[in-house]
Amino acid sequence: MSSPAEWYNSLPPISKAYGTTCLLFTAAYQLGLYHPEHIALLFAPVFKNFQIWRLFTNFFFLGGFSINFGIRLLMIARYGVQLEQGPFDRRTADFLWMIIFGSLSLLVLSAIPMLWSPFLGISLVFMLMYVWSREFPNAQINIYGLFTLKGFYLPWVMLGLDVIFGSPLLPNLLGIVAGHLFYFLTVLHPLAGGKNVLKTPRWVQKLVSRWRIGAPPATAVQPERRTGAFSGRGRRLTD
Repeated sequence: MSSPAEWYNSLPPISKAYGTTCLLFTAAYQLGLYHPEHIALLFAPVFKNFQIWRLFTNFFFLGGFSINFGIRLLMIARYGVQLEQGPFDRRTADFLWMIIFGSLSLLVLSAIPMLWSPFLGISLVFMLMYVWSREFPNAQINIYGLFTLKGFYLPWVMLGLDVIFGSPLLPNLLGIVAGHLFYFLTVLHPLAGGKNVLKTPRWVQKLVSRWRIGAPPATAVQPERRTGAFSGRGRRLTD
């Protein structure tokens, strides 16, 4: 049985970095080192006072230490890690590009007044879970020991549980929209005969290569897999 340190060191780089940063942001908040208002996504200070950091920092705040915070962190540790070690294995640049694209999509959606949310970290985590549900649609998920369901239905069940527990639905819905947009543009649309318009930019590939993030990409082309309601990825981002 591996120790906590060994387990942590075995995590893939992007999921580990994001989860660790979220944990540090919450720890700093609990210690009173900052007020959430100073890192929230407020467009007026961004454009009037050039507080550009708000466009980034809002993604790292998942709330104070609580059961909900623990659940979101576990989502990163499970669904983000399984994505990065599974469909995105040796494709660190593609995984990082998914995170970047999802963040940009959420910022655009949040610019619509009725869809605005001060913190988009929960939305980004929900996006990861949605993409996971499309990549692992037949995985068996046990919900709080009460019942088991296929991975494909997980985002919708979690959405329903948030309704029951009175949690805000908007962050989760934004994550579903961003996740489906990514999956449609990178998998469903190309498989239907369309062009992959969301290839990983070369600057992201160079960034990952220069900083030696993750394992080097595989040279062999992965075989296509069937897709659909209960099938996973059928095409690589770099095709």
